[in-house]
Amino acid sequence: MLNKYAYPSFPTRNGYMTESTREKYISSAITRKLLPENAHRVAEIISLSAPNDDTKPIQFWQLNSVLGKDRVVQIVADFYKRVFQDEEWFTSVFAHVGPLNHHINTQAAMWLDVMGGGPYYHGADFRLNFHHTHNAIQLMNEKGAKRWVKLMVETLDNTQTHMTDDPRVRISINTFLTHFFEKYAQEFNFENKETFGETNQPFKRKINFMNMTSDAVEALSVEDLKEGLKSRGVDVSSFTEKSELVNKALSL
Repeated sequence: MLNKYAYPSFPTRNGYMTESTREKYISSAITRKLLPENAHRVAEIISLSAPNDDTKPIQFWQLNSVLGKDRVVQIVADFYKRVFQDEEWFTSVFAHVGPLNHHINTQAAMWLDVMGGGPYYHGADFRLNFHHTHNAIQLMNEKGAKRWVKLMVETLDNTQTHMTDDPRVRISINTFLTHFFEKYAQEFNFENKETFGETNQPFKRKINFMNMTSDAVEALSVEDLKEGLKSRGVDVSSFTEKSELVNKALSL
């Protein structure tokens, strides 16, 4: 169902890390063909508000527009309660930095900052890097990553009620966490074998053939032509040649 939602449900604002993180993710996603080459200029991608069309993925910098502060804090709180109940080798690293509430507050601040909730995480990337290289360095390896991901997946499975009824939210959170874990694996030179679950599928553009020249239609890929026609209710199963798709698009 299209336009099932009415976002933003909560006010949005760039934080200290929002724009830089979005820029890095978009560049990476373009390379992996998850986002179109012009993604940096596509309004519904760079917006801080989640798309109301549920066929479009929620980018993780749009999550605050759906969840708001309280839900994010509750998800993070669930995670750190698990951390502080875990084995000594893991828990002790966090306990050395500060008590439970300290970690809930700082992690939630980082999440909200990146997710479009506003300037919560003072110090931005410098602070985050300092924390990992000084406070959490003992866990920035495969063993630490495996335990961190295990507890976070348990948290995400247990906090579905805080993710609203929009199934795209969990997928977007998975994408957010995957992006940062890939970054940490590269920075700290460990192999990232972990997964949080399904991540955002490739973004599909809405193509309006009526606003395009014949040359522009012919320049589209077969996949784009099929998607554009299907969005107009055309059954493309009988088309075997690109020329047939082009002719049909031009006839609309």
